[in-house]
Amino acid sequence: MPEAPDKLSSGLGILLQIESMARNAESLKALEFLIVNETRKLVPYGQAFLVSINTRDNYNIESASSVAVIDRDAPSIRWLIRLLKKLGGQGPMDSVQQLDASNCPEGLEDEWQDYAMPFALWCPLKLVNGKLLGGLWLGRDTPWQENEITILRRLSETYGHAIGALTGGTLGKPRRSRGLMTLVILFVLVLISLIPVPLSVLAPVEIVARDPVIVSAPVDGVIKEIFSEPNTEVREGDKLFSFDDTTLRNQFEIAERNLAVHISEFRKASQSAFGDPESKARLALLKSQVELSEAEVDYARELLERVLVVARQGGLLLYSDKDDWVGRPVSTGERIMEIAEPDIIEARVWLSVDDAIILSEDATVDIFLDVDPLNSIPAAITHRSYRAELTPDNILAFRITANFTETSPALRIGLRGTAKLYGDRVSLFFYLFRRPISSLRQMIGL
Repeated sequence: MPEAPDKLSSGLGILLQIESMARNAESLKALEFLIVNETRKLVPYGQAFLVSINTRDNYNIESASSVAVIDRDAPSIRWLIRLLKKLGGQGPMDSVQQLDASNCPEGLEDEWQDYAMPFALWCPLKLVNGKLLGGLWLGRDTPWQENEITILRRLSETYGHAIGALTGGTLGKPRRSRGLMTLVILFVLVLISLIPVPLSVLAPVEIVARDPVIVSAPVDGVIKEIFSEPNTEVREGDKLFSFDDTTLRNQFEIAERNLAVHISEFRKASQSAFGDPESKARLALLKSQVELSEAEVDYARELLERVLVVARQGGLLLYSDKDDWVGRPVSTGERIMEIAEPDIIEARVWLSVDDAIILSEDATVDIFLDVDPLNSIPAAITHRSYRAELTPDNILAFRITANFTETSPALRIGLRGTAKLYGDRVSLFFYLFRRPISSLRQMIGL
């Protein structure tokens, strides 16, 4: 008998301590943790779930005993939500209810053994004005006693008052249904996809000379010597390269000897023409042969003079490398070099046919050089080819020429990089899916 007052005094102290902790909770999460975990100091139980009920009679599990994070897709949680909804449909959930497998709502009793403990107790959490916030679901292996229910009823009132004082009268946050959230997300994605953006593509670019002087081979032959290194300044009249003149010199000497023979024959026939009618008749033929030989000598002399090629104007000499040309046979008209003004440059863009877009007359280009990839140089398109051609990399592409609208010290002939070409404004959806749509249409033909 002396132990009973001590036990009662101890239980009363714990009750007062829990009530004090509930009213002094600093956040809703701290209060939820206290409700599902600290209550067992007064009344033993195996599992506890804090349930919120919003105005649409949606039941949500806010906290669980001994669990930090709730898996709302767990079978036990989904089963408990279905059970509470059926109980709510049978009558108000504003009073304490004892439940077990025998009085479980129809259709859920078979799963009771798997997801719930044998004896459960529902303790509603209400505000002072009677508004139902939710409830505390407790489960254990032994039946509930009247004195325990009395204690839990008082604690439920304390918890409801603490929630109301802390949050203003709500427990948890109402969760939108997945269908509604899906519709909202789809609506937002549709709105984003309609945002107008400029259509743009990337293409390789090279800085080249504008209107350079082309130095081509004046005759058929083999290049013997190149006098200037590539990318060097030359002046008008400077020697550029020469051909091997062995064949041309021999042809010139042979033409001169043939001319001398024909002149000698013509003179001899002229002297004999006064007394020999046959020689007089041959004069016209021999004169034609002399004229033909003279033409051959002039042609051979002209070819021989072309053996040495000189610069027609000053500028920067552009070609690949000496070793690529010395000793190489070339044909008349074959391009060998270019002479360009270093400051008169333009951008040459190769736009692949797969990336081709419609470019307006005033289309702009941003050029990112490989030597300075962080800064762009603006340019404006001046020419677009209407027929695709093979690039040096054997890719079918359109040739596009652009002039720089701003000067930059980084610009130099021969530099390469990436050009970003801007077309008309289109929707973000078309910008992202233009290539897949084009490929799909080529596949299905629609």
